[in-house]
Amino acid sequence: MNTPIALSIEDLSFSYGKKKALDRINFRIQPGECTLLLGPNGAGKSTLFSLITRLYDSRGGNIELCGFNIKRQTRKALAKLGVVFQQTTLDMDLSVMQNLRYHTALHGMGRKQSMLRIQEELERLNMFNRRFEKIRQLNGGHRRRVEIARALLHKPSLLLLDEPTVGLDVPSRQDIVDHVHRLAAEENMAVLWASHLIDEVYPDDHVIVLDKGRIKANGTVNEVLQLTGTSTIKDAFNKLTQGAQA
Repeated sequence: MNTPIALSIEDLSFSYGKKKALDRINFRIQPGECTLLLGPNGAGKSTLFSLITRLYDSRGGNIELCGFNIKRQTRKALAKLGVVFQQTTLDMDLSVMQNLRYHTALHGMGRKQSMLRIQEELERLNMFNRRFEKIRQLNGGHRRRVEIARALLHKPSLLLLDEPTVGLDVPSRQDIVDHVHRLAAEENMAVLWASHLIDEVYPDDHVIVLDKGRIKANGTVNEVLQLTGTSTIKDAFNKLTQGAQA
């Protein structure tokens, strides 16, 4: 039996009044594929993520998560999704463990299974020894690790990351980038990562360049470089977006 496509976006459009934020975009992400979504401010990245997570309701087009239609089979579709938003959504006055236990309860996981999954994910991120600390006691990098651990507790098929390394120091940022790429490879998990940092793109990644609501490039790093006749993703991005700031 073939594994279903992790994420399928077909002919997706969205407007804010008369302003078109997304204009008939199409792409697919396969299991185990790490896809970097690059685009300048106002390109439509946040709108796309809001549609995938059902914060917004799309009027035109189709979204499927692991074969489940996001509108008709919302619960089954979203159960396949793990999300790390740009702004933290952790409760600052609760401990790491309390934040994670609340998430497992929302997914209907029993106490024994919850504790095993929490320990597993925190250990992978070198955070298990800090499980009883309150979130406000942690620095930005450690808070991000907790959010990534939380997003993975129910073993999603697709991990959605919205600018997860914004404001982090270079070592913390690199640790998270490396960890997510390892997850994609080792767990056969699909990743859609919105970023404005070109150095977060790895050579084996898939790249989507979004500008003014339209996809300007969609392919492997090498395919995007060939399309633009450039030697680096930074140069390719600048050429596709006429030098706009990511």
